[in-house]
Amino acid sequence: MRRELEAVIDELKRLKSAGARTALVSAGSVRRLREALVAGGHLVSGLEKPRAGAAPASRPAAEKLPDLPSDKPRAPAKKKASSPKLPEGIAPLPAEPPVVALPEGDKATRWAALRDQVVNCPVCNAHVRSGCRVVFGVGNIDAELFFVGEAPGAEEEKKGEPFVGPAGELLTRIIGAMGLSREQVYIGNIMNWRPETAAMSGNRPPTAEEMAFCLPYLRAQIEIVRPKILIALGGTAITGLLGPDPNRRIGKVRGTWSEFAGIPLMMTYHPSYVLRYASNRVKRTVWEDMLQVMERAGYEISEKQRGFFKVKS
Repeated sequence: MRRELEAVIDELKRLKSAGARTALVSAGSVRRLREALVAGGHLVSGLEKPRAGAAPASRPAAEKLPDLPSDKPRAPAKKKASSPKLPEGIAPLPAEPPVVALPEGDKATRWAALRDQVVNCPVCNAHVRSGCRVVFGVGNIDAELFFVGEAPGAEEEKKGEPFVGPAGELLTRIIGAMGLSREQVYIGNIMNWRPETAAMSGNRPPTAEEMAFCLPYLRAQIEIVRPKILIALGGTAITGLLGPDPNRRIGKVRGTWSEFAGIPLMMTYHPSYVLRYASNRVKRTVWEDMLQVMERAGYEISEKQRGFFKVKS
């Protein structure tokens, strides 16, 4: 009996190591195992003696596997990043993100095909407010710098173009201070539509599911442009590109480098943050991030540019 019991335990261990939490055992097998254990004087936790007069079960029963010692140490539970929930009444997104199949051809051909797919995406259009448009990236498809924003605002969704409001005007001035024009860079967004709210007004951060749905479209734009450097503007853009991280704080990671799709990624504040606080100290913080971008891209930097928004000590 000992050998048979050890064989049963070995099999349970094998099932548990394979990830199983239950084992399907027939009522007859359970009864015979109980009878054998009782007859042999063995006791196993979780198996009770059959009660007198109890009727045998007529169908297989799923028995929970007993907790067995594991040779592998358990990994500490990871803290999950919280994500905003969709407001009530808003249609849920498909379980799977869209599949992007770019055609053969030059950059212009591929970009035009991608834009057509995005602006006609039925899911994107289902979430666009009445009278508004899906927002797609704009700029130079041969750009060395690719700016990634968060979600469109009211002005952006009306025009169907990223960064056309006050934050967009400031971004244009930042690009100009770098010695470039808006037509020389590429500007895209994590989201293709303005996240809906229950009151149909105001803004909210996109959910992880919303960003995950739109990411293949942004990734395809990056694949076409293939810039030297990506610049993530704001915490939502960083999360959309790199995934959620409960320990990541924009104040700690801004000014540092990461990577997305094999391309260097600079993380900095969103222009709306600069508008909100409007101090030379904040402006200088963002400008120092842009100086890093210019240096890494190999741009010539004048002494005048190095001195922009310098805060006197």
